[in-house]
Amino acid sequence: MSAVTSRTAAARRAPARPGPAARVGRWLADHLLLGLGLLVLLYMCVPVFVVVLMSFNDPASRNSYSFDGFTLANWTDICGPYQLCDSLVTSLQIGLLATLVATLLGTLMAFAMVRHRFRGRGTANVVIFLPMATPEVVMGSSLLALFVNAGFSGVLGFWTIFVAHVMFCLSFVVVTVKARLTGLDPRLEQAAMDLYANEWQTFWRVSFPLVFPGILGAALLSFSLSFDDFIITNLNAGQTVTFPMFVWGAAQRGIPPQINVIGTIMFLLALLAVGFGELASRRRQGR
Repeated sequence: MSAVTSRTAAARRAPARPGPAARVGRWLADHLLLGLGLLVLLYMCVPVFVVVLMSFNDPASRNSYSFDGFTLANWTDICGPYQLCDSLVTSLQIGLLATLVATLLGTLMAFAMVRHRFRGRGTANVVIFLPMATPEVVMGSSLLALFVNAGFSGVLGFWTIFVAHVMFCLSFVVVTVKARLTGLDPRLEQAAMDLYANEWQTFWRVSFPLVFPGILGAALLSFSLSFDDFIITNLNAGQTVTFPMFVWGAAQRGIPPQINVIGTIMFLLALLAVGFGELASRRRQGR
């Protein structure tokens, strides 16, 4: 009798097993966020898939924007359209130079704003956001007025585009590196100095490796902004033609499929850069 009573009590204490509907509902609740994230990611990648597909397109005419046939000729003759590769090289040169200068100056400015106290520091933090919040047409026209008043109206071209790109990339670099520095524990540098490292050794062996991911991210962002910019570039380009300006001009007559080839190559390069960065980060965490 006592055994039967104990089994009855244990059965009462055991939780009821959920039914099929409850299990399905729990599974949906656990995977809903993941599913929505995948749908949003797929939606964002649809234009990229279209660009990749159209890079293999053999259009029936220049004004055709539908997939008319498969061909590899676009990949074997990338420089076929007149001035396409010249404009691409110009954009790459300006983007690399602007990225180098903006990253160097922006990193120094971020270190100064985070590590030092000076008069006007709060105002500088506010002003650094203005180029990011200002519409590009306003910034482009302002830079054009600056160049004209400085006597460069007759020499608008490569170097005026370069200066303009450095000006608007600088804010993005400062904000990105500053965010990385703000989250850096200063006690790590203090510990290095307690172990008899001087300021130069502390910077290169402690501070710089920890801040480098932020600097690299700022550099990649600057290059993307510079390579992609059209409005500011168009206002300050003179007779120089960059790749976005070539695409805009070609769109008036029909975009050549080689532009999709270049877009696919740039996307693959960006994907490889992100992949290598993630692998390097995981290796560092493993160590």
